[in-house]
Amino acid sequence: MKVGFLGPEASFTYTATKTAFPNDELVSYHSIPACIKGVEFGEVDLGVVPIENTIEGSVNTTVDYLFHQTTIPVGAEIVLPIFQQLMVAKNNKNTWKETTKILSHPQALAQSQEFIRTYFPMAELEATPSTAYAANFVASHPEQKIAAIAPKLSAKTYDLDIVGKDIQDVAINQTRFWVLGDEKVDIPIQPKQNKLTIALTMPNNMPGALHKALSAFSWREIDLSKIESRPLKTTLGEYFFLIDINVEKPQELLDNALEEIRLMGGTVKIFGNYSIHLINGV
Repeated sequence: MKVGFLGPEASFTYTATKTAFPNDELVSYHSIPACIKGVEFGEVDLGVVPIENTIEGSVNTTVDYLFHQTTIPVGAEIVLPIFQQLMVAKNNKNTWKETTKILSHPQALAQSQEFIRTYFPMAELEATPSTAYAANFVASHPEQKIAAIAPKLSAKTYDLDIVGKDIQDVAINQTRFWVLGDEKVDIPIQPKQNKLTIALTMPNNMPGALHKALSAFSWREIDLSKIESRPLKTTLGEYFFLIDINVEKPQELLDNALEEIRLMGGTVKIFGNYSIHLINGV
């Protein structure tokens, strides 16, 4: 089986994918949309993309593409602990505090703001497609006073020295990844629980529309673990709501809640009803 992931190798997505699919062929993609399209066009059987981080919240590129562009189902969720490392080329190990530019994925840069402000308040920050891309770039330009923020595996892969260990702002930092391409995906990691994720829209002219939609879950005592709004990209002020539901009630009860919302004029797009798999510290 072929499994696509947001690459290149040594990225956090690669670690999550390799752990979940240790015996399958992994295919690297340069962006989240490219990875999802790889599943759509049949280049790979499954795709693994980030969906949310503890510090920075949802990965909007993933959410918006899955809502607006495709009907590919979510078959599983992988949760990976995230530890960010500052790394430099070996010849810059002793002069790393002279770094003038730090490269990394926008999420990684945002997750390490306190460290950057403390040690590199004047450094230029450059966003890259992935953390591994940043590490590879630093390794390829050892003559420059630059550094990358990336996982430990990137330092090993690209022969860099780690000069700042576990620099993320929050100690308990995790990223959720979705496995796309099938309604049910078997992963050799013990599942923790099940979750249903939906996207919900309600008629604009309905007073208290969101309250009425949420009441369909409330009176049935259905537990919602997350709700957030995203622009519909039609006109200003119109949104869809991304909702995570803990699957603890009978399926019929969940189906009835969704049908009640539809009867009120709402629309419901089901992303997936899937299991959650936690990876131990890497």
